[in-house]
Amino acid sequence: MRGENIITHNEVVRILDAQLLPLISELFDSKGYEIQLIPAHDRGRNVVYTCESEDAEEKILRIAFLNDRSREDYLGEIEFVRYLFEHGASISDVISSRNGNLLEELTFNNWTYFITLFKKAKGKMLVENHYQYREGVPINEYYYNCGKVLGKLHQLSKGYTAVHHRYSFIEKYNSEYIDKLIPNSLPQLKDKLLEILKTLEGLDRNLETFGMVHFDYNDGNYLIDFDTGQITVFDFDNSCYCWYLFDLAGLWIQGVGWIQFEPDAGKRRKFMDDYFETILAGYRSETRIDDFMLDKLPLFIQVTLLENVVDTFEVLRNKGNKPECDEELSYLIKCLEDDIPFKGFFHKIYSCEAPF
Repeated sequence: MRGENIITHNEVVRILDAQLLPLISELFDSKGYEIQLIPAHDRGRNVVYTCESEDAEEKILRIAFLNDRSREDYLGEIEFVRYLFEHGASISDVISSRNGNLLEELTFNNWTYFITLFKKAKGKMLVENHYQYREGVPINEYYYNCGKVLGKLHQLSKGYTAVHHRYSFIEKYNSEYIDKLIPNSLPQLKDKLLEILKTLEGLDRNLETFGMVHFDYNDGNYLIDFDTGQITVFDFDNSCYCWYLFDLAGLWIQGVGWIQFEPDAGKRRKFMDDYFETILAGYRSETRIDDFMLDKLPLFIQVTLLENVVDTFEVLRNKGNKPECDEELSYLIKCLEDDIPFKGFFHKIYSCEAPF
């Protein structure tokens, strides 16, 4: 931790524009590039720019400014990214600075910024293609590739030895942290989150089940080459040591978007079974996962909800806002408090007219 002070995204952008971007451009040999700010999303924890040039490949510049991670945390992430790239994973590589560093650190007005430069992945997001896959190609290819690329990441992770420590799920998500973060006005939610953490404590954490994971593997964090179908993953900002099944649970949840407006719960379930079977076929083409872990998929879908709820309260805290439960957050809390499985997707709580 670097203190309890808060600085906003807009404040950081003003400081960068007025003072730091020229220095950062020099550090990373980006002079002559057109540097454009990428609009931040609600849960964003970084300031991110595209760096474009007619004579060179596009780059992505990331400036981390929140005070809840250390230099070692960032090095743990970036070294994992470099390891994955060097061992054949389909990810965006990190680019060294002029000083030969994967991470640069700048301090201005007693506030520290961690800066990293990445190669931009080839392709575009699915949403940019209006959620249309490759013309004339079955959508199952996409599902299979999602699983295959993730399986490759996990297989490589099973052989990874870290130089710099990266935090683990069980270090961050502990009873003390939950008790401090979640308001006392939500005692049942606190109890359910602690119950989930207690269950996780009893799970195996061996090389085949637990290691460095992406922790945010979804179609907002990879690009697709629509000529070939190749998926290139980026944004390992939340990567940590966790059970591999967490990333698969995230893929399961991603799949509901394809069938979310179907009114028949039986048809939704049939689609999700087929979708996830294809995901697993791709995944198992690269790495192993035992059936006894897959039986815990409902638990890990609940764990993704836990992470989502915690992240929401962290964002509110970092913005200095008083915690309030909007409709989306209230839905997640209801699923947790009432032990409703599969994010309520097959339950009467779910509305196909107003999903989640």
